[in-house]
Amino acid sequence: MSEEKKSGVDWKHAEQCAKVVCEAGELERSIDWKQGLAIAIGVPLLILPSIGYFASYLWSFAIIVWGLSVFQGFMQNLAYGELATTFPNASGLPGFAQNVFKSPNHEGKYDKGKLIGGFSAWSYWFAWNPVLAIFAILIGFYLHSLFPSLAATFSQYQLSMIAGVVIFGGLILVNYRGLSSGATVGYILAAFSLIPMAIITLAPYATGDFAMSNITSTWLPTDWAWDFHHILILLGIFAMAQWSACAWETAAIYGPEYKNPGSDVPKALFSCGAICLVAFILVQMTITGVLGIDGIAAAPIDPMLPLAQIALGDFGSTIAIIMLIAAMVLIIQTAYLGASRAMHSMATEGNLPKVFAKTNPHGTPILAMVVIGIFNLVLISMGTPSAILAASAIGYVCANGISLFAYVKAKRDPHLAGLDRPFKAPTGWKNVSLMFGLFNLPLCLVGVIYLNSVEGSWFSTIVGICVLALYVPMWFYSQHEAHTDKMAAINVGMIPELSRKK
Repeated sequence: MSEEKKSGVDWKHAEQCAKVVCEAGELERSIDWKQGLAIAIGVPLLILPSIGYFASYLWSFAIIVWGLSVFQGFMQNLAYGELATTFPNASGLPGFAQNVFKSPNHEGKYDKGKLIGGFSAWSYWFAWNPVLAIFAILIGFYLHSLFPSLAATFSQYQLSMIAGVVIFGGLILVNYRGLSSGATVGYILAAFSLIPMAIITLAPYATGDFAMSNITSTWLPTDWAWDFHHILILLGIFAMAQWSACAWETAAIYGPEYKNPGSDVPKALFSCGAICLVAFILVQMTITGVLGIDGIAAAPIDPMLPLAQIALGDFGSTIAIIMLIAAMVLIIQTAYLGASRAMHSMATEGNLPKVFAKTNPHGTPILAMVVIGIFNLVLISMGTPSAILAASAIGYVCANGISLFAYVKAKRDPHLAGLDRPFKAPTGWKNVSLMFGLFNLPLCLVGVIYLNSVEGSWFSTIVGICVLALYVPMWFYSQHEAHTDKMAAINVGMIPELSRKK
């Protein structure tokens, strides 16, 4: 009888499993902080889907909400900046939570700590993922509005689908050779991101079309009251606002790909935050000051278009909007890369099937990008950006809440407190993180679910909960898969020892 039969171990299968374990690709350290900033610089565009929606509920007070939300981003991202240098191989929020919550000496099949960290990463994935669909829909709206010949041939939905297929496929090809290629595209599109927004936003001050009275006379709706109903609505708005205004934390998700993460991450992170602080406040203020609340209500999905037409005329506005459409490709790329890195991070930790941990020879998780692209083509069928955003925001408040709790644990846990921290948040920041963690969970989570109910539809909430719940069965499968492969790898490692015993 063969030695394989005597031992009861299928060594051939074990070797194959061990090989699969080693096939989880590593991301390459190929970018500096300026390249990371170039990829993340599209974040100010995330205000576009919410300009009209926020104004419909808050009128001019939406300007204040954007300012407070970017401030919230600074409070949270100080903690994330420290975690990024504490865990330099972790991919941003998904990686931080998974590293902190996993049990250091766990030997069983299922690690409950990994369930928490993995759920945070999955929530983050769902937060960034729909950005692709949202901006493909917006591109469809702009193309349909600007070009009558296209509108006569294609519906808005068809244009959005075409935009999705072309952009998603093109970005897969561009990023095939690694993140540095995406950064090159980022440099090119960064100009298209900031220049058209700056021109459209600042032109009304030069032309005299901006009227401060449009803001001061409409601070809040006439029926607004600081009661329980309206406070819950405000919390829901904050949940959706941070999906945009706090999203510059994505500069930290490329931690494993920065050449010097200890200094590159904080530089990229807070440079992007400073740009967002100006952009979010200024864009909402300009649109409100030029169009007024009634004007925004007449163009709730694409208020930048009438703003550009008023300030620049038909020809100038067409050029500016075309540039803005090009800029939307940048934020789609930002989301695409962030969501694919989240899937890669979860798979390498055993929280998603290991197939998503594989990378091509250039360190790019191509399979994850393909799956994300297909998922977003399905999301485009939801049609309304605000509906997709409301579902996605449920994931983002969960991701931020758990990640902030992870920071508190990393400061208190003796096993983690002594780790080197090249960048440190101010003393006592774990208390600030705990406060904002509780603001996210449960307050903003309850708020966005309540806001969805006020809208008269539970569809966004159901989509959000179902997508997040899908993680649980995948996690159990992935943990079983990881445990099986781990045992197989251990057995392969015992072969030399068994040979000496014979």
